[in-house]
Amino acid sequence: MAKHKDKEVKTNAMRILDKNKIFYETINYECDEFIDGLHTAEKTGAPVEQSFKTLVAQGKSKEYYVLVIPIAEEVDLKKAAKVLGEKSIEMIHVKDITKVTGYVRGGCSPLGMKKLYPTIIQESAETFDMIYVSGGRIGSTIKVNPQELARVVNAKFADFIVC
Repeated sequence: MAKHKDKEVKTNAMRILDKNKIFYETINYECDEFIDGLHTAEKTGAPVEQSFKTLVAQGKSKEYYVLVIPIAEEVDLKKAAKVLGEKSIEMIHVKDITKVTGYVRGGCSPLGMKKLYPTIIQESAETFDMIYVSGGRIGSTIKVNPQELARVVNAKFADFIVC
């Protein structure tokens, strides 16, 4: 299923795409520690507007949520809470990322977390044939169709970024 630009060890995110027979490409880049999405796009050559970051929030109900937004944008927590049917949500602390997701900061993919959390993807993703998300480890990016991504993580598209 995958078209690999470099030989690599598969991540949980890639295994899930393979299992669901979803086409994707991987792009690997040299990086030993967290860098933000803009620098990742610069390293990989991925268009900024098609590059998305994965954020994790927790609602007042204590439920966790996955938010997939363009790398240059900020999440509007009030809008996101409304979309998710929560009174309010807040971003989880960096120190809790691994405990909640199984991933490290900078390598958090919307695919293959410890649990399948309710997920929303910024609606602008629907305007692209392919988007770029974390491959599930630092130094790995996945290029995937946003509709296929949404299907496999049971996500919905909505507008929840700061205008």
